[in-house]
Amino acid sequence: MKVTINDVAKYAGVSIKTVSRVTNNEPSVKQATVDKVNEAIKALDYQPNLAARNLAGTKSYVIGFIYDNPNAYYVIDMQNGILSSCKDMGYELLIHPCNAKSDSICDELTTMVKHARLAGLVLTPPLSEDPKVLKALDEIDANYVRIIAGDKIKEDTGLAVLVNDKHGAVSITQHLIDLGHKKIAFLSGDQHHESTKERLTGFTQAMTSNKLDVDEKDIIAGQYSFESGVEGAKELLSRDKIDRPTAIVACNDEIAAGALFAARLEGVEIPNQLSIVGFEDSPFSRQTWPKLTTVHQPNQKIAQIATELLIAKRRSISAEQAKIFIPEPVIRDSSSEASN
Repeated sequence: MKVTINDVAKYAGVSIKTVSRVTNNEPSVKQATVDKVNEAIKALDYQPNLAARNLAGTKSYVIGFIYDNPNAYYVIDMQNGILSSCKDMGYELLIHPCNAKSDSICDELTTMVKHARLAGLVLTPPLSEDPKVLKALDEIDANYVRIIAGDKIKEDTGLAVLVNDKHGAVSITQHLIDLGHKKIAFLSGDQHHESTKERLTGFTQAMTSNKLDVDEKDIIAGQYSFESGVEGAKELLSRDKIDRPTAIVACNDEIAAGALFAARLEGVEIPNQLSIVGFEDSPFSRQTWPKLTTVHQPNQKIAQIATELLIAKRRSISAEQAKIFIPEPVIRDSSSEASN
């Protein structure tokens, strides 16, 4: 026979409403009562019906994860981080991939928020950086947290987790400069991602602060994909040797892996003849040969913290409005001293 909330209330010696407040992780319940109810839940092996709770209650307990990103590793890390916080705090997760460039994206998201009765949204780039999307969500008073590129918390930042991509790019470029590289190329990601701009800014800053020239033809436009890395590296390696870079900073690990693949096809030894570094420290960086030097970006932890901020706001719990993560280099085998 299935255990009900009535059984838990009777076992714990409390009201049904109190059991509901404990299972919903409401902050106003005394710890002694929480312990008593949790002991009853464990003893009876009670499984709350979260779907029924959402339908019957006035509050929603579903968090939406909205993304437009071709990198499966990034999406999985974000998903796992959000899911971890949702489980800990009694919420469910709705995953919604979409096309950020669609003309109907604002209507799509606002309709989804209303129909799914979402408690809040976790927005990732480029959606989290799109003023039109944010305005549409604000007009329906949607609760959301943004994961964005940035190095400063400002008054209008709002609920957000910032990733200091510029710092990471400065650090990884400086690593190559310290190895003696002077002609360094940059393989870009999608231009509508703020992280692309921040990483390029960091690259340029490191070069100029070391009095090294930044040649526009060494900054190759592209997308956050393996194929883009292949094409970008092929373009660089097709030049006369005197015009070739001795090192490449790729905007993410997928691009870097593509660049490494193209170099192998051209018979270029990594890192003896060409150093290649990436960004994000995704599984791509550990699955290549040689393993990629990269910048560690803890995407799962970033998503987890973002979700905690979102739910805390939903519960009117005093918490930080924004948090900054600072990515740092991870030195592996794809970078070495510049050859003479």
